[in-house]
Amino acid sequence: MAGTKKTTDDGNRVVASNRQARRDYEILETFEAGIVLRGSEVKSLREAKVQLNDAYVRIVNGEMWLLGLHVAPYSHATGVFGHETDRQRKLLVHRHEILRLRARVDQERLALVPLSMYFTEGRAKVEVALGKGRTKGDKRQALAKKEAESEARAAMNRARKGND
Repeated sequence: MAGTKKTTDDGNRVVASNRQARRDYEILETFEAGIVLRGSEVKSLREAKVQLNDAYVRIVNGEMWLLGLHVAPYSHATGVFGHETDRQRKLLVHRHEILRLRARVDQERLALVPLSMYFTEGRAKVEVALGKGRTKGDKRQALAKKEAESEARAAMNRARKGND
């Protein structure tokens, strides 16, 4: 979602979010990971020129890698100072956390999905979720439940406004 710049309550500035992931996966657990970037990539992130929709996380040789992330070239970088737009990017996570996640992914057939990218104290971070894929029927049930809750909230608001 390029061009999105939101600031959360704790001062984090969200530069990209993967809204489709919450629909396609049942989120079981989330955690924060640092990300290894090159200079022009950081500048592109600050301009929110990133697409997180097709990105996914893999654990390879005891390291976590973010794949499928597209970071557009920085507008003022030229030639040698640019970066490769779709390269693999290493995620910075403690080894014990990687081992724990690896075990859960392998045993429970779960997926590691990036949910959002943001800046915290000037450092780029990725919110990664451990999720279980939803089937088409599960997606429909989740959507129906969400709509029912929304309608219930609306009815409560109407009733509350009618009593004032």
